[in-house]
Amino acid sequence: MREAVLDGRSLYALDDALIGDLRPDLVITQDLCHVCAVSSEDVTRVRSLDADVLALDPRTLAEVAESVRVVARRLGVEDRGEAVAGEMEARIAATAAAVAGAAPVPAFIAEWLDPPFAAGHWLPEMVAAAGGRDVLGQAGQPSFPTTWDEVFAAAPDVIVAAACGFDAHRIAVEARAMEFPCRTVAVDANAHYSRPAPRLADGVEQLAYLLHPDLVPDPGLPAIELAHTWTR
Repeated sequence: MREAVLDGRSLYALDDALIGDLRPDLVITQDLCHVCAVSSEDVTRVRSLDADVLALDPRTLAEVAESVRVVARRLGVEDRGEAVAGEMEARIAATAAAVAGAAPVPAFIAEWLDPPFAAGHWLPEMVAAAGGRDVLGQAGQPSFPTTWDEVFAAAPDVIVAAACGFDAHRIAVEARAMEFPCRTVAVDANAHYSRPAPRLADGVEQLAYLLHPDLVPDPGLPAIELAHTWTR
């Protein structure tokens, strides 16, 4: 995949004939990550496409909420979009209020494991709202590769293994032979962390519980404690 992206080749093939048969009025796509999903460039190559193309590229929690409103307005259901986005924002604000008096817990969100990727875009914001401090992540910026030595040097108290697009079980399988410098928890990144959608509020609630279990109840989302520890 890395070679394809560097060469400018698409990772996806779209069925021109099928799209023509479906005759969509609107195609929603993204340009945030050409690995994660079909890009607007891929869509515009479809010869049979006669529809509006809406590319959504949110990089912050506020932009994620606004993207919900944008889609709702385009579909003619503005009130419904406002309700969904407003609920997301209210839940995140309520979680932030619950941990507001606590000392921020240093944490590392691993968007990939081998090599480790430090978190970007909305993930460091999620950590901050949950009463933490992402030791390497950069809010609003793309994730970036690092090393486990650099993670160790940053001294997180908790590592959240949130490999982009994977669920907790898959992450635990991928990490079964790895060693970590501190408590490490695999979560369902695909559902609650990786995708710019209202369920990021679920991820904030889970992060708050992982960092401050005395202040926030367990939301009951998938989480697997990884027992491996780094001995140096």
